[in-house]
Amino acid sequence: MKKTDVIIIGAGPVGLFAVHQLGIKGLNAVVIDNLDKAGGQCIELYPDKPIYDIPAVPECTGEQLTTRLLEQIKPFKTEIFLNERVDEVHQDKEENWVVKTNNKKEFIAPNILIAGGVGSFEPRKISLKEAEKLEGKSVFYAVKNKEQFRDKKISIFGGGDSALDWVLELS
Repeated sequence: MKKTDVIIIGAGPVGLFAVHQLGIKGLNAVVIDNLDKAGGQCIELYPDKPIYDIPAVPECTGEQLTTRLLEQIKPFKTEIFLNERVDEVHQDKEENWVVKTNNKKEFIAPNILIAGGVGSFEPRKISLKEAEKLEGKSVFYAVKNKEQFRDKKISIFGGGDSALDWVLELS
């Protein structure tokens, strides 16, 4: 069982910035995230897309924001546990928070901060048996590297802002 001052669930921008603010106050934290890398939605869905709404930063990409936040928290030597889905949260007899993950890791702290944003990202996949064989070749559920699509004819299916954003960005 890992003991700390604060357990942060979510390694997106809010979770990473919380590490910084807690560190300034002398509090230690651990960060737990279901994804395989820190950065949350910014790194998972928009690594190359410009972001314009970060205070004092006129423009940066999701990847740049994540890189800067990780650099900012280095002095605090925070442990980030990736590929860990939080399965259970409860209080013990001393009113500390106990967090258990799908990989049987346990964390305990008097404070918990849930910075989960929209939660873990699992795409709604095309319901065609043949599509699975094409994943990563000609069927993609996220844009990881927009250069991969340069000078190619593409179709984007989606019903949200990000589909339109990517149409504009890749055009």
